[in-house]
Amino acid sequence: MAIPVIMPRQGQSVESCIISKWHKKKGDKVKIGDLLFTYETDKATFDEEAKVEGTLIEVFFEEGDDVPVLTNVCVIGEEGESAAEFDPRAQKDDSGKADEARVQEVQAQEKAAVEEKAVQTIPTPAIEGERVKISPRARNLAEKIGVDYRYASGTGPNGRIIERDIIALRENGPVVTPSAMDEYLKTAPGFISGTGLGGRITTEDLKTPVETGAKEQDIQAAQQDYVEVKLTNIRKVIAKAMYHSISSTAQLTLNTSFDATEILAYRKKLKDSKDQLGLENITINDIILFAVSRTILNHKELNAHFLDDKMLVFNNVHLGIAVDTERGLMVPTLFNANKKSLNEISREAKELIEQCQKGTINPDMLKGGSFTVTNLGTLGIESFTPVLNPPQTGILGVNTIVQRVKEVNGEYVYYPAMGLSLTFDHRALDGAPAARFLKELKTNLENFSVLLAK
Repeated sequence: MAIPVIMPRQGQSVESCIISKWHKKKGDKVKIGDLLFTYETDKATFDEEAKVEGTLIEVFFEEGDDVPVLTNVCVIGEEGESAAEFDPRAQKDDSGKADEARVQEVQAQEKAAVEEKAVQTIPTPAIEGERVKISPRARNLAEKIGVDYRYASGTGPNGRIIERDIIALRENGPVVTPSAMDEYLKTAPGFISGTGLGGRITTEDLKTPVETGAKEQDIQAAQQDYVEVKLTNIRKVIAKAMYHSISSTAQLTLNTSFDATEILAYRKKLKDSKDQLGLENITINDIILFAVSRTILNHKELNAHFLDDKMLVFNNVHLGIAVDTERGLMVPTLFNANKKSLNEISREAKELIEQCQKGTINPDMLKGGSFTVTNLGTLGIESFTPVLNPPQTGILGVNTIVQRVKEVNGEYVYYPAMGLSLTFDHRALDGAPAARFLKELKTNLENFSVLLAK
């Protein structure tokens, strides 16, 4: 029995998905759990697995096609079965086919017109024996602008080349640089293409293949020394979002650091007793997420969306967590983080990160954030400039831990310092309010046990 495979709906806001790769082709045997195809929304990438066993008897769409959700993509059945009743393309009526044919006809005509226009007619030389009939004014102008007057069409008396013919030749005839003109006239190479500015023939163009062969080979080798990689749909979305962020907001970054002694000691205690207490493997990043969720409500302009003529200030903290995946950067949302315990934040954050890395995240979980935290500290980054995720007004970058020196009771001691980089939209708030948020966050992290007691 033939069974169609539809394009799944990933989230209520998704209307269509792009097929990025087929893992099976028409005629292949399919088992339950086999990957059929990979598809992308504007936020995430997913793999579609076979739910039944059989043969892939028909494929309706190709890689790169944008397929509406809940549309039949392919059919699994027995060899020889018909899949015509499931073909979404059969729903086109005759008028639709006629329209498509007319579009193809117009496109063909336009292509032919472009090709015809692209064909250039090489001018023929106006030469009588060995002598070119040209006026002195025309000859001087030709030498001045660097054109080969032998290819001008004479419109003067008895076919004589006059000044206006040289002006006309400049548009479609050979143009030579002054340094190459003598050699060009001497060798009389004919109508050759130039590599100089505006297509001008240069001295390099006049060299023999023996002189230029090795150099051309090097140039060709250099020009071919690359691999063309097509951008995925997610990469295109990320690129567009980053460009929009930089070009449409007034971004400014503040940097500070805090003494991480207390949070490191606290995490060590949790790590030693987490199994006995039934706790998650709480990380430094989880601790920072918790501290941000408890601090930012005192700085509402950072827990907001800036919408040109108004701001949406959120009553709860919906934390975006930047996640590095093979498919590209994803930012899932940990909703109502201010209402969750440290252990709950740790568990839910890990679930969101795992779903992003596996490509199974629901697109609805990739929006709605009120503030974002991104951590490059695990990669040894000491300071960086996070890019805003509009319309959010702030994003916090977490840096690595470095050893620094401070004075304690008249003595210099080393301490673990962790950097924080806050990028904010200067349209929504000024530097001082943003700095006050960093200052309070720093205090809360350096006195984390007190923050937990609140």
